[in-house]
Amino acid sequence: MLEKLHERLQAHTPRKLGLALPQAAVLIPVVDRPEPTLLFTRRATHLKQHGGQVAFPGGKREPDDPDLLTTALREAQEEIALAPRHVTLLGRLGDLVSLHGIRVTPFVGLIPPDLPLHPELGELDVIFEAPLAMFLEDRRSHTDVISIGQRSLYVPSYQAGEHVIWGLSAMMLVELLAVGFGQSISLDRPPPDSRLNYRLDARQPVFGDERDA
Repeated sequence: MLEKLHERLQAHTPRKLGLALPQAAVLIPVVDRPEPTLLFTRRATHLKQHGGQVAFPGGKREPDDPDLLTTALREAQEEIALAPRHVTLLGRLGDLVSLHGIRVTPFVGLIPPDLPLHPELGELDVIFEAPLAMFLEDRRSHTDVISIGQRSLYVPSYQAGEHVIWGLSAMMLVELLAVGFGQSISLDRPPPDSRLNYRLDARQPVFGDERDA
């Protein structure tokens, strides 16, 4: 399954936004277990911005970063002590723009299980894994309907134990599932048999759950 994921992502031409916006990058870590998992972080609850929200490791591009992959790997090392040598790059996904006007580029990487990872407690309070099967089976708790101009986006929300995976992270997951695994899932259509949650207040941070984004 993971070999096929690599093949599909390598053949994928991701969306690249040519917008003059601040840049950020995240790493979507796939943990190479017999039953693969995805690794997430939770932003420390004491933080004023996005406190308690779930995200993938990542953050803003620094002036010394030669490219966005470097940004994603550097942030993962700083945030969860994931050394770049442990990451096998599988591919990248399309750019997204956060609520705060940050252009975010996701990279997908395979990592070994049971690494001695730990959160940088100034920013994070939890590192956790969720079964990849939960997303492949689209076990969403509900769907957030977000209106952008004349377009409606149908963004899944997943409950992984006590953690809620939603917003920008969930949008990245939709592309990962559709492109990397050939799943019939899209942001442009409502899924069958899912409760719809209409987000009417555009000020809500529905796109703002990535680190510094």
